[in-house]
Amino acid sequence: MAKFPEQRVGVLVDIQNMYYSSKVLYKRKTNFKEILKQAVGNRKLIRAIAYGIRTEEGLEEKFFESLVKAGYEVKTKDLQVFRGGMKKGDWDVGITIDAVKLASNLDVIVLVSGDGDYVPLVRYLQYNRGTRVEVMAFKESSSRLLLEVADDFTNLSENRKFLLRD
Repeated sequence: MAKFPEQRVGVLVDIQNMYYSSKVLYKRKTNFKEILKQAVGNRKLIRAIAYGIRTEEGLEEKFFESLVKAGYEVKTKDLQVFRGGMKKGDWDVGITIDAVKLASNLDVIVLVSGDGDYVPLVRYLQYNRGTRVEVMAFKESSSRLLLEVADDFTNLSENRKFLLRD
């Protein structure tokens, strides 16, 4: 699909989804700088937000700083640890709320995630807000339905520039 220079774009990145997908599939890290460059193309970037989880050890701080240098606003929250040791850390609701809030100022939202939980969000943005939704993710770890409902899909597995060496 053609990308038009007058389109206002927002890029929302589910860091955990991308990090674990590239680690499991390729044993490498995701190149978030290149993803942003490709997501925007020749269009007008309005906001780029990366959503991450902060651990007790704090080892991810340098990584978050690198995302800021690459052009992202970084939103973080602490990893939840439950009794019994179960851990949870996701941004599905936060990303959804931001997407709905931002939609009135954007022509396109690029969702960088393969998580099928975003299908209702994509449909809402398309039909209720008139916002185009593009998805960028590794196809092998993406929801088939998410890829079907997206207006466009970039398979990050097709080009190694989306991966970094460890």
